[in-house]
Amino acid sequence: MGRITARTRVTRITVGGRTSRREDLLAVEEPLEIRVGGAPLVVTMRTPGHDIDLAIGFLVSEGVIVRGDQVAAAIHCAGPDGENTYNVLDLTLVPGVPAPDASIQRNSYMTSSCGVCGKASIDAVRTRTAYPIDDDLHVDPALLVTFPDRLRAGQEVFERTGGLHAAALFDGSTGEMLVLREDVGRHNAVDKVIGWAARESLLPLRGTVLQVSGRASFELTQKATMSGIPMLAAVSAPSSLAVEHAKDAGLTLVGFLRGDSMVVYAGAARIPETVDESVEQH
Repeated sequence: MGRITARTRVTRITVGGRTSRREDLLAVEEPLEIRVGGAPLVVTMRTPGHDIDLAIGFLVSEGVIVRGDQVAAAIHCAGPDGENTYNVLDLTLVPGVPAPDASIQRNSYMTSSCGVCGKASIDAVRTRTAYPIDDDLHVDPALLVTFPDRLRAGQEVFERTGGLHAAALFDGSTGEMLVLREDVGRHNAVDKVIGWAARESLLPLRGTVLQVSGRASFELTQKATMSGIPMLAAVSAPSSLAVEHAKDAGLTLVGFLRGDSMVVYAGAARIPETVDESVEQH
């Protein structure tokens, strides 16, 4: 596995104060080329670590597989110069599982901020839902508001670098944190969570809540619905397309989950609470 953090010399300037030079710790960002059966599929910018989970989660998100046991093997390959930098990962699907359709192959690399870059059209982005979101999960709002702090507390690399997103999967009934993953890309962190769940034979992820740092984009709602997660919660705002997709798919979408409050954009029935029917004007 490659490095997760790297050191560099920096200059710290304080206006009206002193200037100092010191060593700082950075989160590593490196490309990972994902291949299936030796054929290149995508290159994503990620933080090294849990690469197999990332690749399997990506295949689940794209509808290539629906279970972790549909991947027979995964191996890091040497690059063009013959050196194994652990930045090329080749997955072998079990016999009978079709190879990825050419339409999902990315025409460009995915940056750490974009999980759908290179898709040919918005129709190609709207991946078929593998697991219908028909979950009768109900989450106590008093339990739900504890998830962001617990996510932050588990971010070991973020504490050292301040440069990583995170995603964690919680049991919606007990509040148990099942897994947490960090990455420079929020979509990668989510794929690492989904890939872990696939390898643990937990799909579909009924009865769970996916908690993410940052905002809730369309790509994250898509990944949640492709793995059967009934609730996605974010500490920041969702996008309009994320809300639209959540409503269409039956996903509960929570934004601005901070302190003791939240905003529910879709699927509010899964969060039982006394509702004040008065409408606030903004």
